[in-house]
Amino acid sequence: MVSIDEIRRSQRADGTATVMAIGTANPPNCFDQSTYPDYYFRVTKSEQNTRLKDKFKRLCEKTTIKKRYMHVTEDILKENPSMCTYNAPSLNARQDIFISEIPKLGKEAATKAIKEWGQPKSKITHLIFCTTVGADMPGADYQLTELLGLSSSIKRIMMYQQGCFAGGTALRVAKDLAENNKGARVLVVCCEMQSFTFSTPSDTDFEALIRSAIFGDGAAAVIIGADPVIGAENPLFEVVSASQTIVPGSNGAVAGHLREEGLTVHLRRDLPMLVSNNIEKSLEEAFHPLGISDWNSLFWIAHPGGPAILDQVEEKLNLEPEKLGVTRQVLSEYGNMSSASVLFILDQMRKKSVQEELKTTGGGLEWGVLFGFGAGLTVETVVLHSVLI
Repeated sequence: MVSIDEIRRSQRADGTATVMAIGTANPPNCFDQSTYPDYYFRVTKSEQNTRLKDKFKRLCEKTTIKKRYMHVTEDILKENPSMCTYNAPSLNARQDIFISEIPKLGKEAATKAIKEWGQPKSKITHLIFCTTVGADMPGADYQLTELLGLSSSIKRIMMYQQGCFAGGTALRVAKDLAENNKGARVLVVCCEMQSFTFSTPSDTDFEALIRSAIFGDGAAAVIIGADPVIGAENPLFEVVSASQTIVPGSNGAVAGHLREEGLTVHLRRDLPMLVSNNIEKSLEEAFHPLGISDWNSLFWIAHPGGPAILDQVEEKLNLEPEKLGVTRQVLSEYGNMSSASVLFILDQMRKKSVQEELKTTGGGLEWGVLFGFGAGLTVETVVLHSVLI
């Protein structure tokens, strides 16, 4: 008779989980950051508050963001005036919009990833869908399954309201699925429409201004599986290890609350310090088994929470300026897209590596780290091994 151990071993993959394809998508509405304050104060009928508008302009300049993509437009706001009234009950209106739109944007990114992967979508065995907003039953995972025409027996995992660290979470879960289910091909979709948090400016709510200045909408998808089929699948990055930790003393550093007026996000002023003071411990735990302690020898994919966080991480770890260059580029071109951001950065990193543009600046390297951090303060640390070089 075959033993249980033999059955168990036959169910597991032989190799390491590998990213095989990446796709990204954004809403069609692009907002220039330099003119956004004028737009924002006009559509919210707040132009009379010139002092607050000047303050918001300075805040937008400090973000280093050049443009962002958002689903919410002036026409949508006119149709839903409660979204433009400070603290007004508007959750129903927001839900009606985003429950429908989140799976659609996720489909765009997933379609691109599946096309790049080059295999029939019938080979996708698992689906992980991650989004911070628009919770509903059945969820966005179910809706996406129908939109893409995936198998009705696909194994789905829906991750709601995780926030900015969840791009790393999704990769960690996908790694476990791919390596423990022989032949598994996992479609991961992170779709964030942070314009769900759109709020009218207020003299008493500086955090609402921060949200309005940094968040953007975007979706990213990856295909992950172990034991790539030679000649049919093109491995990009091996997901070598993944871990999660809560930073000590960080309770409330990043928090989000779903209320009648929508999703409110709260950020402690010491957030950059908390991240920078604790990031090296995560690096040491992740890379000690590999004998790596030179953080400049890695390629970096860090969640672009904001320039202050990136500046302090760079200073604390003595990173060369180009190490966070791709992260800063994505922040500049798209803003903070929560969980989707790190996958956008991963996409840009592989494109630059393929073009060999990073090899002269120290970026086209063998080992890398992906950091996601968000509500908690929760940190996800993913060790990546590039197979592009």
